[in-house]
Amino acid sequence: MMPSALPELAARRQATILIVDDAADNLAVLRKLMSQQGYQTFVASNGERALQIARRVQPDLILLDVVMPGMDGFETCRQLKNHAATQGIPVVFMSARTEADDVVAGFDLGAVDYISKPLRLAEVGARVRSQLQIRSRSENQGEQAERLRTIVNNMAEGLLIIEADGRIQFTNPACDKYLGYREGELAGRSIGELLNPLVAREYLDYFERYGAAPETAHSHGTREVIIRHCDGRSVCMDLTLTPMYLRQPLFIGLLHDITHHKLSEDALQRAAMVDPLTKIANRRHFDGFLEKEWQRALRSGQPLSLVVLDVDHFKLYNDTLGHPAGDACLAQVAQAVSSHALRPTDLAARYGGEEFVLLFAETDADSAHLLAEAIRAHIEALQLPHPRSPTSPWITVSIGVSTIHPNQFDSTEALFVAADRAMYVAKEGGRNQVRANKPDSAALDAVQALMG
Repeated sequence: MMPSALPELAARRQATILIVDDAADNLAVLRKLMSQQGYQTFVASNGERALQIARRVQPDLILLDVVMPGMDGFETCRQLKNHAATQGIPVVFMSARTEADDVVAGFDLGAVDYISKPLRLAEVGARVRSQLQIRSRSENQGEQAERLRTIVNNMAEGLLIIEADGRIQFTNPACDKYLGYREGELAGRSIGELLNPLVAREYLDYFERYGAAPETAHSHGTREVIIRHCDGRSVCMDLTLTPMYLRQPLFIGLLHDITHHKLSEDALQRAAMVDPLTKIANRRHFDGFLEKEWQRALRSGQPLSLVVLDVDHFKLYNDTLGHPAGDACLAQVAQAVSSHALRPTDLAARYGGEEFVLLFAETDADSAHLLAEAIRAHIEALQLPHPRSPTSPWITVSIGVSTIHPNQFDSTEALFVAADRAMYVAKEGGRNQVRANKPDSAALDAVQALMG
């Protein structure tokens, strides 16, 4: 293989394709083709299932049959384009209906291509590659800068870009709001106007040392500081400082409002935090806990691991043994899951239906995978009978794991999407297993694109 082909092949291996067709033979053929091309594939045999997978997995491209029982391809595409999470995913229709009106209708609904049946596999492969390349090229530098600007402007934490002489070059809206200034009002001012003189001098000395020898100056890290508000009062905040070099030394300051964070924790403690069926944490509790640990990981630089698990063939269990038995089963599974959340920084929760989640703070990918495997084995060892399961005579679970070192440009959604994808891979691979997946993560140096 020529070296110039390696980047393209690597890009294709990262792409995810959702194939939607009610014909099992077509699904099998297309899935084999996409896998041979190096794509990660998911399949659905009807429109309803396609919408569910698309919203959770967020594939890079959808191959969509037009003629299907129930919700046809046109209606499926319409709903994809009407949902914020899926409206940007390219859709390629596949159909034997190739009359002009049908093709025009497909494009009017937002499809990017229309492939006629019977399918010619070489043509399908070429069109998929073409659409993925088009999508990749559309991610140009201007769009990247605009996305980064949007992220920075909507961050909950305050962000400052500080020059080596202590002058503030840029602040985001959260920083302006924290400190009571209008947009752009802090630009050009010195950090000495915001900090205690001794603390300001300490930072300026650090800036000078870093400018003289960036390779030897260690990161200044996070510390609690008192910052002067525009109205003169003092505000207690965490300040995290990270150096970078963009034609000249610059320093990224991140402000975390400690007071607001403590108030949020108190509010969460007063809220209902327990799932009434399983007696473990509920979704609301978990979401608040995740946000707290996410912010802590941002400040500490420690990894954060998410485990998502789903009880295999649970609908068949309910259909066979009844919902009371299903509720009792979920309660036992929940207790097994919860027994693995041993530290104050761990939490197990019922996230909905037969889906459970666990958060492990300060836990790397290898350790998280071992914990997930221990959970899977524990649940299987309960030997809860599942008479109709095609996987095992006992209740089993499929588990997805994802680990991240979060920065300000990442999101908890990316962590969930990665873990969900891994769980779907576990299900597609035969269930009763653990799979891991790394989330898409924006690097901190992406700030350079913002300043470019």
